[in-house]
Amino acid sequence: MKRIEDIVAESRDLFDDKEPFEGHFERFSRKLDMWANVAKPKRSIVPYLLKAAVVTLLVTLSSLWTWDNFIRPSSRRMTLSDVSPEYREVESYYISQISFMEGELLDLNSEANPEQNMMLQEEINSMDSIYLQLQKELKANPNDERIINAMIEHYQTKVRIMSFIVDQLTTIKTENFNIQENENVNL
Repeated sequence: MKRIEDIVAESRDLFDDKEPFEGHFERFSRKLDMWANVAKPKRSIVPYLLKAAVVTLLVTLSSLWTWDNFIRPSSRRMTLSDVSPEYREVESYYISQISFMEGELLDLNSEANPEQNMMLQEEINSMDSIYLQLQKELKANPNDERIINAMIEHYQTKVRIMSFIVDQLTTIKTENFNIQENENVNL
């Protein structure tokens, strides 16, 4: 099969001796002028506005979804205070105890090495993640006493653990202070 270029090259002498019909160039010029004078259809702004509205809607919906699922995740959880006023008091007591213990830990652990601080923070975060899971379960089953009791036990355990850590750090700090005092007296 021959290429079209080869065929044209071989038959060039057949094409070169032919001239267009009389008035071809004038007819061609008139057609060009006619097409140039024809008004081009005006483009409507509606498709552009529709595209802009769709993009705006998608951005708004994705922003709302992001807000609901990532920035404000607390709306998906339920706390003990949402169950009843009695549990609100229990929860506020334990939250105040935990806040107090966290303050004590910060005071006592300020001189500790960063690795120890990081380990302690990881453990606290681990306990908090368990509580977040309990909150989600409570939202699914708001009247389930087992979940409520598990949440209260979680608070109690967290306070006990933090209290134990505070006691241990206090003991260590006291022993270190006594050792330094004895060294100063011996000098």
